[in-house]
Amino acid sequence: MYTLTLKKNEEKRILLGHPWVYANEVAKIEGKDAQGSIAKVCAFDGRFIGYGYINHLSKIIVRILTRRDEIIDKDFFKKRIVNANDLRVNLGFNDNYRVCFGENDLLPGLVVDKYGDYLCVQFLTLGMEVRKDMILDILEEIFSPKGIYERSDVSVREKEGLKQFKGVVRGAINSPVLINENGVKMFVDLENGQKTGYFLDQKENRLNLRRYVKDKTVLDCFSNVGGFALNAAIGGAKDVTALDISEIAVEYIRKNAELNGLKNIKTECADVFERLREYRREEKKFDVIILDPPAFTKSKETVKEGYKGYKDINIQALKLLRSGGILVTCSCSQHLTVNLFNDMLKESISQAGVNAKMLELRIQSRDHSTLIGLDEGLYLKVAVLYVWKN
Repeated sequence: MYTLTLKKNEEKRILLGHPWVYANEVAKIEGKDAQGSIAKVCAFDGRFIGYGYINHLSKIIVRILTRRDEIIDKDFFKKRIVNANDLRVNLGFNDNYRVCFGENDLLPGLVVDKYGDYLCVQFLTLGMEVRKDMILDILEEIFSPKGIYERSDVSVREKEGLKQFKGVVRGAINSPVLINENGVKMFVDLENGQKTGYFLDQKENRLNLRRYVKDKTVLDCFSNVGGFALNAAIGGAKDVTALDISEIAVEYIRKNAELNGLKNIKTECADVFERLREYRREEKKFDVIILDPPAFTKSKETVKEGYKGYKDINIQALKLLRSGGILVTCSCSQHLTVNLFNDMLKESISQAGVNAKMLELRIQSRDHSTLIGLDEGLYLKVAVLYVWKN
């Protein structure tokens, strides 16, 4: 087993709950073992800090699994996954939800999403990759799924020295699969859909939208497969327009609307930035607008550029709202912090020439709950604004 001794005072962040040990925080490494194996981490004065798995290829050399002196075996991982799932079930999640959220469930690098009778998984770190078969066995024991699909087709794996991969790993998958989210029937494409097939992290925010849309004209931007648009229609909106640049996504919106017998949704395949400007030239107005764009910044180096993108799209939306309208605006960019998000909203409101009140500031759904101490886990911001003109 490897034993890592940290530089003086480097244990403070970890003791406050952060699960990562960076290579430049390590004073010395003793012992030898395979990459991905369990390593012991100690403070500079020799105090035991925890056990985690090691990867010399990554800047995060150890990801902490436990701060207790305990055996890390199959029973350890099964207990962790059972506990993670029990939390979701006790919160009322059933048909579709995130079972396991990596570090936030003390299982670094493992993501497990449930879609009805199927599971979709991601193995994002070497430590989880070398335990893949064991983890898959555990998931079959707990859930008895009809099939498990792997969506490890993400670039973060390359930082761990791993290749990207996607495909069926257990059982069989007939994609798209049918789920029921908040009473809305949805087709989800596990093979080619966003993330593991669908943006499960917005589940509760989509349901929350219904309180604002009755008898309103609604515009859902970056609609993907129509989650917000469908909830608006079911919530009693007069009419809903769903915009997305992907023809495949737009076709899913149509299928999902038909599946739910909804007649008050129309779709447009268009670049959202361009279409909003066209709406302004047409003097089109809406009562409620939803902005749920992709991440405009995925690193510290691109925050400035991403900030401009968020501000631009919010200014355009604010100008399209009728006085007394509602803007539901989101950012899934981890590097656009809550404070930066609020700053962006202030500038957007000022430059749009409107007034606004914050009705709600929400985060990701509770099945994506975040570990206190791991600020990186809090990535989704959702502001609900009441907007009016002088």
